[in-house]
Amino acid sequence: MGNWQLDPYHTQVEFSAKHLGMMTVRGYFDEVTTKAEIDPEHPEAASVEASISTASIRTNNGMRDNDLRSSNFLEVEKYPVITFKSTSVEPAGTDRFRLTGDLTMYGEFNDPGMMGHRIAYGATTKINRKDFGLSFNAILDGRLVVSEDIQIIIEGEIVEQPEGAEAAGASSG
Repeated sequence: MGNWQLDPYHTQVEFSAKHLGMMTVRGYFDEVTTKAEIDPEHPEAASVEASISTASIRTNNGMRDNDLRSSNFLEVEKYPVITFKSTSVEPAGTDRFRLTGDLTMYGEFNDPGMMGHRIAYGATTKINRKDFGLSFNAILDGRLVVSEDIQIIIEGEIVEQPEGAEAAGASSG
């Protein structure tokens, strides 16, 4: 098993939600950390953990971002971190593996010199915000202002850390 951490320059945690049932509003989280224990020869034994700072939400609209941070939605004072911890890994095709939550690992690159040993990953899932107690609803002209279903997309690369190296605690900031 090797210690792996995300490459903050090649990681994105994005989401989208429908506004008034018509337009898709997209955003991302600015601060993400991950760590993983991976043996590339036995990826089914891997474990992955990710943490996302809820206050780091960005949608390119400051007023909306502040509303999303409020008790109407994320309530960042009470819930400052979104976490993910894998519970199992299963084969899902050639060079693909599925973790619970539809996290799919794929692609491996090994350059001992400049780029290091990397594995790319991508995840897509859909959640219903009401399942997490986010019950704020406003209706305008007979339509929900914010959809209940939220699409989540994550892509990035993790880089194997040299044995004995201290954890960098990298975050994409």
